[in-house]
Amino acid sequence: MKLSKEASNGMNKNNVDLLVIGAGATGACVAYEASRRGLKVALLDAGDIGSGTSSRSTKLLHGGVRYLELAFKTLDIAQLRLVREALLERAHWLDRAPFLAHRLELALPTENCLSKGYYRIGLGTYDALSGKKNIGNSRLLSKQQLNKALPLLKDGLNGGVAYSDGQFDDSRLNLLLALTAEKAGAILRTRCRVLGLEHRNDGRICSAISQDLLGQEERWEAKAIVNATGVHVDNIRKLADPNASPRILISRGVHLVLKENLCPDGIGLIVPSTDDGRVLFILPFFGRTQVGTTDTPCSINTAKKPSTIEKEYLLSYIKRWFPSLESPSISSSWAGGRPLLKPSEKEVSSSRVVREHEIETLPCGLISAMGGKWTTCRQIALDALKAVEMVLDKQLPSPRQLPIIGSHEDPKRTSTLMLKQQKELKKYLPQSALQTKQIAHLQSNYGLEALSIITKSPIDTHIPLSQTIPLCQAEIQHAIKNEHALSPTDVLARRCRLAMVDLAEAERLMPIVQNYLSMQGIAKTEIGLEQ
Repeated sequence: MKLSKEASNGMNKNNVDLLVIGAGATGACVAYEASRRGLKVALLDAGDIGSGTSSRSTKLLHGGVRYLELAFKTLDIAQLRLVREALLERAHWLDRAPFLAHRLELALPTENCLSKGYYRIGLGTYDALSGKKNIGNSRLLSKQQLNKALPLLKDGLNGGVAYSDGQFDDSRLNLLLALTAEKAGAILRTRCRVLGLEHRNDGRICSAISQDLLGQEERWEAKAIVNATGVHVDNIRKLADPNASPRILISRGVHLVLKENLCPDGIGLIVPSTDDGRVLFILPFFGRTQVGTTDTPCSINTAKKPSTIEKEYLLSYIKRWFPSLESPSISSSWAGGRPLLKPSEKEVSSSRVVREHEIETLPCGLISAMGGKWTTCRQIALDALKAVEMVLDKQLPSPRQLPIIGSHEDPKRTSTLMLKQQKELKKYLPQSALQTKQIAHLQSNYGLEALSIITKSPIDTHIPLSQTIPLCQAEIQHAIKNEHALSPTDVLARRCRLAMVDLAEAERLMPIVQNYLSMQGIAKTEIGLEQ
């Protein structure tokens, strides 16, 4: 890309060591890990932090039971390696951000003793692959135990096998990684689209040109640039090299939230194989039920749009496995596009594509993080930084300690300190039937920062606004002032998850959020809540 001298001279210029394009899970993690190593970092995103696939996942930190089965059926070492890596990363996030992630047990139902033995051996291997990072051993479930955990489940099952994975708040973890990097000195810009990449005379990229919502353009001169834009990664690669061949296959995953609580004991259900070979999760979610996911090849433009066919597909399996539930009520739904590496084989179904990642460095120097999954975003980031070292031609310093905002510098103390914090929070929150739920909500969003957010705000802003998720006005103010929230969706779907649980309830609170945005001089950037 070339600019006229006049346009170039009138543009704000920034000099950084590393420019990261894309503030999803991977980009935020790259910025966080680079900041730990003392680099001057800028993190840009065309939308909100984590507004793409990273806030639209199944909310599971998992090794991937499906990948383990595929590994053995196809003798694919790559699948097995991915499972092992993901299991270790699952333990990492559970340890580093215990207020955002917790252990979740899932039941895998079986129809006979043969299938029970098959899955018991497989899940025993799953446990073994996690080694010392195991978070709970799998166990056999009798018919009675399965019926107690999932009382509306269909008849005719021979018990099952239960195993453990992690459930987490994807959008909050994404956000706090980015905010922690910012706290450490990184420059963070949202609604800041990269228009082009500039090259030196030798063909190496040296800077990027961005544009914000007001049309203001900035130049970002950087020693290294990482493209972490997920499903948009090929677009940025084309800016760097118009001849770059596409590398990404997009697969849409759709999720539903049902008002009915099908998992009253807090144990989820995994349907091991649908008619088209998918694995289906039915999970506890804020006293309701989350169902997903589909796997449909799609374009970038339709990656976030759940289709009627996909919703009906998920509902058909709910009715098949919970036949007494005649008319399930959908309170919310979302879709996200998975950025899968294109397989070398022809006609390979996207449901069979391994969720591996690859770090590519083009001849011009652009580093692109491609593929992967949420659970392994840290490993993707570390691999990207190895490529940064190659571009910079120097070894990066050892990482310094940088706890995620809300966690203690000693992660093992976070949960203990949160218990003590609960007593303090009671002093500042309204005495009501929602107080215990409000304390749990505040701590699950902010960890050890919950008390600070409440004590810095007037007492009349502490009143819960919803029984579904007891969000209060103090949190809305905090999201706008301190968490880069610029729209109702930013606040109600990503700074808290109300819109992901109950869309109608979130829409009821939209005027309150919009009023606070207007008070901060932020113009309305959307109509309705984005789904």
